[in-house]
Amino acid sequence: MSLSQNSTIDSLADEARAQLKATFDVESSLVAVAPGRVNLIGEHIDYCDGFVLPLAIERYLVIAARPNDSTTARIGASNLDPIELDLSSRQEVGSPKWTNYLRGVIQGFMDLNYTLPGFDAYISSSIPLGAGLSSSAALECGFATLLEALVDTVLDTKDKALLAQKAEHDYADVPCGIMDQFASTFGASDQLILIDCRSGEPEMVPFSDPSLSIIVANTNISHDLTDGGYAARRKDTEDGLALIGKPSWRDATMEDVYAAQEKMGDRIFRRSRHVVTEIGRTIEAVEAFKSGDFSNIGKLMEGSHRSLRDDFEVSCDELDLMVALAQEIGFEGGVLGARMTGGGFGGSTVTLCRSSDAEAIAQQMHTRYQAQTGITPLLFATRPAPGAHLL
Repeated sequence: MSLSQNSTIDSLADEARAQLKATFDVESSLVAVAPGRVNLIGEHIDYCDGFVLPLAIERYLVIAARPNDSTTARIGASNLDPIELDLSSRQEVGSPKWTNYLRGVIQGFMDLNYTLPGFDAYISSSIPLGAGLSSSAALECGFATLLEALVDTVLDTKDKALLAQKAEHDYADVPCGIMDQFASTFGASDQLILIDCRSGEPEMVPFSDPSLSIIVANTNISHDLTDGGYAARRKDTEDGLALIGKPSWRDATMEDVYAAQEKMGDRIFRRSRHVVTEIGRTIEAVEAFKSGDFSNIGKLMEGSHRSLRDDFEVSCDELDLMVALAQEIGFEGGVLGARMTGGGFGGSTVTLCRSSDAEAIAQQMHTRYQAQTGITPLLFATRPAPGAHLL
């Protein structure tokens, strides 16, 4: 089979509990879960007041933990050395780099005047790293859910997502929008999440038809959003909006972009064109899901990928190939649409397809991608999954 099977939450929880015992010789008393996410359409516009349409995926991060009667957090994770964090003082950016996501969430709770007890924890995950599937947001949101339990509180879902986003801004130095953390916290079975990134409000959009599935294809080309490419694109959009002179991209039209084209120069013009057209494509896609008429969804997803490739320049040869392979299979073979997803510079593509054809589609994409690149991809099918929660 070319479709990788998704680990169940229960199997990941069993693994985390066993590793907690093996690493720190304690039995788990708490298990927190958070999903990764994939975005169907609406890329690189969450920080531009746009609309995005993600879903939580059936790939999870699980944390098993137990209080330890100290002021120290001892945390282990698969293939990483255990670390210790002092919970009695303000968190500072430190090393190894992955711990900064945790440090930022801890500080977020401290800023809310919670006194965190010491604990031992172990993290297991089935979310591929560097694949554009928000493994970092799952880590933040799963960890925040664990800390809620440790201090016996339940944050408002939106507040928890924003706390996790602030951790990524302040401690991991990634100026992400709200999509990843909102998807990991608000996720629900059989529901896409339309996020209005200007109002900060989510709306559930039904994805209840079992005849439709989503294939996520991890190119196994990793990316690192802290290397400056993401921040540079974000600054380009800010510069473009300033040259247009509107308070928000939601108020901007293509006429505004063309009017400012000469002042913008080529790069800022193309970045601006992507933002305005991608907001429009996302609104159209939502209407398709609400009405059940998917006759235009392929064109919308193709337009999104082309814009990300040519105007926003965040695709790569491997992403382009994976999308092309899905498009060549086409509607007759069960493919409704395909595009890159996530921050780009590597990572994954998303293919909307008929469930009955998913295995055959994945087989063809896997075989041809591997033959042309020499890289073994990871493909899995998913439907919308529940958001962060305690077991």
